[in-house]
Amino acid sequence: MPGPVDNAWVMWKRLSGRIGTVRRQVVWRAVHWGWQQIQRAGMITPDTPTAKAFRQFGAGTIMTFPVGSVFGEEWITIGRDTLIGDQVTISAGLVPGHDLGPDTVLSIGDRCVIGRGSHIVAHQRIEIGDDVWTGPYVYITDQNHGYADPDIPIGRQMPVNKPVSIGTGSWLGAGAIVLPGARIGRNVVIAAGSVVRGEVPDHCVVAGVPARVVRQHTVSGWEASISVARVSAPDLDGPPAELGPR
Repeated sequence: MPGPVDNAWVMWKRLSGRIGTVRRQVVWRAVHWGWQQIQRAGMITPDTPTAKAFRQFGAGTIMTFPVGSVFGEEWITIGRDTLIGDQVTISAGLVPGHDLGPDTVLSIGDRCVIGRGSHIVAHQRIEIGDDVWTGPYVYITDQNHGYADPDIPIGRQMPVNKPVSIGTGSWLGAGAIVLPGARIGRNVVIAAGSVVRGEVPDHCVVAGVPARVVRQHTVSGWEASISVARVSAPDLDGPPAELGPR
């Protein structure tokens, strides 16, 4: 039979366990409450100092916290009621302070949604229309590594720039990559994980690496592409952009 000391020890262990559970719950609630307050306080809205650095930062637009790398704001415009997820990188130019001239280099339209962890990296011109939504971890760039000279390390060669445009109402699935020179039409679906370059017509679905048209809207409605033709690629002045984003 356990004695008084043993019973007291058992009771103390049970009490300690309950206290530990309560303590963990209190700490958990405090940490999550604190993080929510930090996220709210760290959001970038039109009335914050960071927003005022942009060429345009539309009413109702929010960049959630924590933000990714953001620089070149003077050459970036963002429309109204756009939501930019956390850890999204938006940049214009190679480095902060890079003088890109008088024109806008990166424009994001009204009512867009940019998924968390995405990168939009502009050097010459990226234009994203209204109501464009992306999933998480999408990469959009207008610059690629040059590799014309086989004797010079690729990282030391001059990059190749080609403007990019994404039409109004399009959707880019998670992990999609849009390479320099891409011209994506209106109301286009880019399947998750696709790599897009060249011209994509309006009202179609593209998928794959490289992306191909798999469905297209015609007078009869949505139809599967018979030939599953590869998205057309423009002629490039210099090496192609197939090796991936810069």
